Amino acid sequence: MKLQTIQFGEVDYTEDLIINFSSGLLGFENLKKYLLIKTENDIFYWLYSIEQPEIAFPLIGAAVLDENYPRISDFEPFGIVTLNKDPLKVTVNLKAPIYINQDTKNGNQKILEEPSYEVNFNLFIE
Repeated sequence: MKLQTIQFGEVDYTEDLIINFSSGLLGFENLKKYLLIKTENDIFYWLYSIEQPEIAFPLIGAAVLDENYPRISDFEPFGIVTLNKDPLKVTVNLKAPIYINQDTKNGNQKILEEPSYEVNFNLFIE
């Protein structure tokens, strides 16, 4: 199968690489199937909707930012990144992480109750 992406052009993938979000993502509840893409030299992952390839979310591993970040057994936490041309304005949503199990190819999004996790956490500082 093929997916046309903005960042990577045409990407070949197989059914076993599709990550299923049974409840979708916040604001995108109708989109359930995604492909997780990462290049070797990039710190970001890209979560592309299979149903609407123009919908893609840049992600970063939350544990990279906070080694004590809340975990769910067998699921890796990711924060959605808001990109900006000014690196000092690039933020990560640590309040509503995406959890992905690479083995079962399941994912979900959860809103954390802890007040210390921000919606707009600055990824870079001066």
